[in-house]
Amino acid sequence: MSQRLTRVNELLKREISTVVQRDYEWRDSLVTINGVEVTQDLKEAKVWVGVLGGSPKPVVDRLNHDHGAIQTQVMKRVVLKSTPVLTFRFDGSAERGVDIVNLLDEVDKIPKAEDAGEGE
Repeated sequence: MSQRLTRVNELLKREISTVVQRDYEWRDSLVTINGVEVTQDLKEAKVWVGVLGGSPKPVVDRLNHDHGAIQTQVMKRVVLKSTPVLTFRFDGSAERGVDIVNLLDEVDKIPKAEDAGEGE
């Protein structure tokens, strides 16, 4: 990926995150923008959304429904030759990370065999 696309992805991620946090209220959920992937021609952008504490489907559906309004807000602050069409998708990586940490905590609670050197 070119350095320009990387910069555009990060800029869009920051601005979309600002719009989502400022203009939307989520009941019993923490919603984050985890990443943005813009196509080479800057016509489309996949926006990866993380949802903790609730069902991700209504969040993603609402964001996809309102994508035009979100694009308008973002493009007031980000000037690009063409405005990418935003498509929101669920990113379950944070949820998987929490599950792994919980599993590791459970493994740590399992009784361990004593070292062979301690019994002598």
